[in-house]
Amino acid sequence: MSTPTTSAMATRVEPDFSLKDFLSSFLLAEFFKGMLLTGKYAFRSKITLEYPEEKTPLSPRFRGLHALRRYENGEERCIACKLCEAVCPAMAITIESEERADGSRRTTRYDIDLNKCIFCGFCEESCPVDSIVETHILEYHGESRGDLYFTKEMLLAVGDRYEPQIAAARAADAKYR
Repeated sequence: MSTPTTSAMATRVEPDFSLKDFLSSFLLAEFFKGMLLTGKYAFRSKITLEYPEEKTPLSPRFRGLHALRRYENGEERCIACKLCEAVCPAMAITIESEERADGSRRTTRYDIDLNKCIFCGFCEESCPVDSIVETHILEYHGESRGDLYFTKEMLLAVGDRYEPQIAAARAADAKYR
């Protein structure tokens, strides 16, 4: 029979007990390191904002609540091309249209389900007449699922109410488009 080689016998098994680890654990070294780190930041000035009173600055390209815009003469901009409905990855937009007496096409139904919407901005980018926009409004809520289902009338009301802010934001962003 062959005997084991010396290299195989040379591997040592490390003991499970280490005096250094025992003293570190016994003297609570990690605890005091953590307390030192906490004490380091405890007396620095705070960066927390009290939200309702103080608001953080928003990016100029922030995408919030949707709105439908009108022309200066009061006519709605949407020409019912349905590009926004086609490009929406979440399928949150529903559009129905009909042809008017003058031959132009306008929407009879324009609905956005904000429960589905992922606020990607594709609808806004695809619109050839800047009809649908995402405003800088972030303070809205719904207490039930139906509250976040916006119809054409609701979207036009948002657009009418915030048109000066929407126009200013579009003008500021125009050089980047």
